[in-house]
Amino acid sequence: MAAMSVIGIDLGNESCYVAVAKAGGIETIANDYSLRATPSCIAFSGKNRILGVAAKNQQVTNMKNTVYGLKRLLGRQFRDPHVQREIQMLPYNVIEEKNGSIGIKVNYLNEEHKFSPEQCLAMLLTKLKDIATTALQTPINDCVISVPSYFTNNERKALLDSAAIAGLNVLRLFNETTATALSYGIYKQDLPSPEERPRNIVFVDCGHSSLQVSVCAFHKGKLRMLSTASDSNLGGRDFDSLIADNFCKQFQSKYNIDAKSNPRAFLRLLTEVEKLKKQMSANSTTLPLNIECFMNDKDVSGEMKRADMEALSAHLFQRVEVTLRQCLEQSGLSLEDIHSVEIVGGSSRMPALKQLIEKVFKKVPSTTLNQDEAVSRGCALQCAILSPAVRVRDFSVTDVQSYPITISWDASPGGESAGEIEAFPKNHAVPFSKMLTFYRQEPFSIRAQYSGNIPYPDRDIGTWVIKDIRPNAEGKPQKVKVKVRINIHGIMTISSASMYEAKESTEPETPEEQQQQKEPQLNQQNSTEQQQNETDAPMDTNNGGAAPEVGSGSSWTKKISAWFSGEGDKEKKKKQTVKSIDLPIESLTNGFSAVEIDQFTEQEFKMIASDKQEKERADVRNAFEEYVYELRSKVSSEDELAPYILESDRDALVLQLDDMENWLYEDGEDCNKQVYIDKLAQLKSIGEPVQTRKIECELRPVVIEDFAKSLQLCMKALELIKSKSANAPKHLSPPVTVAQIRQEKSNFENNVNSVLNKPPPKAPSPPKEEKNAGDQQKNSQEQNTQQNTQNSEKQEENMEWS
Repeated sequence: MAAMSVIGIDLGNESCYVAVAKAGGIETIANDYSLRATPSCIAFSGKNRILGVAAKNQQVTNMKNTVYGLKRLLGRQFRDPHVQREIQMLPYNVIEEKNGSIGIKVNYLNEEHKFSPEQCLAMLLTKLKDIATTALQTPINDCVISVPSYFTNNERKALLDSAAIAGLNVLRLFNETTATALSYGIYKQDLPSPEERPRNIVFVDCGHSSLQVSVCAFHKGKLRMLSTASDSNLGGRDFDSLIADNFCKQFQSKYNIDAKSNPRAFLRLLTEVEKLKKQMSANSTTLPLNIECFMNDKDVSGEMKRADMEALSAHLFQRVEVTLRQCLEQSGLSLEDIHSVEIVGGSSRMPALKQLIEKVFKKVPSTTLNQDEAVSRGCALQCAILSPAVRVRDFSVTDVQSYPITISWDASPGGESAGEIEAFPKNHAVPFSKMLTFYRQEPFSIRAQYSGNIPYPDRDIGTWVIKDIRPNAEGKPQKVKVKVRINIHGIMTISSASMYEAKESTEPETPEEQQQQKEPQLNQQNSTEQQQNETDAPMDTNNGGAAPEVGSGSSWTKKISAWFSGEGDKEKKKKQTVKSIDLPIESLTNGFSAVEIDQFTEQEFKMIASDKQEKERADVRNAFEEYVYELRSKVSSEDELAPYILESDRDALVLQLDDMENWLYEDGEDCNKQVYIDKLAQLKSIGEPVQTRKIECELRPVVIEDFAKSLQLCMKALELIKSKSANAPKHLSPPVTVAQIRQEKSNFENNVNSVLNKPPPKAPSPPKEEKNAGDQQKNSQEQNTQQNTQNSEKQEENMEWS
């Protein structure tokens, strides 16, 4: 069961997919509507939250409280130009919070609530977690979640915060391009060996809101991303918007209505346009578009063919071509080096896009992968590889850094000047660690920022303050090593800092001191022995005034080793020992604090409990409503329960059921769960005795027939007794005594007389009819049981006689 708890989540802007790693391979999980795709929608009502498919289904009727498109808002500020563009397309209320962040205002439980995009995304992740838990019948432990390759540090941290609120343990945020590559490569048995030239594959992922292109080099058992390029504002929705605008102009001139003035009508138009676009991918003829009661009680119609759509979208296809060529150029490969081109993503089905890919790469694009589920499958595979709970064939994955990162530091009073260095160039391998060495005598700060062209207004990644640094005994700076790392999630951070303090001693060295003396060298030599796919690389920061990093085997190693051991000055008898001290680091970066995450997690659990309580209430109400309709239908039907209840009682019952129905849709619309339970029990106390009488009437002939067969067996047993008695030798004891026969005769007559002489039931008053009928049925059942027992005993005794 543990293996089944390893899942991969493709978190799409329009819809999500959840895949699970099982012993038999990778399986995509169906949701509570038996669909593989779960819409990325969260809706709020006066009673509960509505998530996934149900939220999408009521989007048109509950526009202001249906939230979607969250991936475009994660980790951003309200005044971000990217956010301002998104808001123009969103019907719900997006506001600016006091700290400049984004707030989403909705009506929930008949009150106004504000949630952050991260909180809303946590609600969606909670739904996906619940889908997986229900399908697998086991708690979800670990997961891998996909992210666009163009996501920055802030966006990635925001997604991790959402996952933490949802109670998910994220083993890795996995770039969508890399997940696609893994799902392609892990099943390929014919990949070249490490000694041979790699197989280079281009992956083109055109989804709902973005385009991502990557080039990946495959060897047997491993993949290495070479380059990625993306257009974060070019996807299927942009084509939909162009087509919708064209129809708006048609409707304006043809029907004199402005579809953009009515958000609900425009949303309906976008839904129909998306269907039309999919039809155009498979059909080049002119296709109709019809919408009933579109606006002002008017039906509208229009038409379009694929060639018209491609002409409208010519500038979008030009942007696609630019991104394709950019990725190829960054990879450093020629067209002859490309083995094949794989396409995924819903929008990659457009024929014009396929033709454009063929034009750029001179190869017909392949559809080896499932275009919708490739990313989720790759995430599930990565989760299986990383999770200790699952045993799976290992496959090494080396990703790349999408944007160059520059590290800078302040000058020190001791003379060390300020500096800056590009720690991680574009397309640098990740995860990866680098060591920076400084000589400092007081705390100092290190800043990191993006230096490339990023789709984010703020280049700052964060500032880290290295604390508790002090001068040595002579008042001079001490050696400080700082590890700069891009971790497995693609997030840049300062993971550790250490100060190496040298002390002089005239005492002989103990074995512990000798070991401690060698510690810096050992740390340097073992710096590459880290977790899978992690590398420590020394970095020379001397250009900024910091000391050059010690490279293993260099002359610097010998000089510092001599300095550490005291061999550099033979005249001095004093020994020097070096102690490594871990330094605290204060991180000043974006994202929620641990306290905020705890608060939001508690709030999410309360909402989950409230949703569960509302679901139980709704289920009981539905059961009550169903019983009202079912009982009324049956007592009114001559083929069902009508013959088993007096006409006057039936009329009274139907009237009561009508009253119940009216109550259900008026005062009883929103009652407590217990109220429905009590009213259902009240109705069943009337309806079930009637249904019991029907069952009795239908089963009685069958039971009587069985009884007759038993009597025939008794007669056979009696004849056998006669025969045995007549033929028994008179000088021996009889096989059956007279007393036994008389006792059996008496028992039989008593049972028969109890049935023949039983008085007919009195006509009870209507309120007690069902109860009396139930008591009679109970007495009859007890007598039948007693009679059957006696008959059974008699038959057993007869068998003994025979």
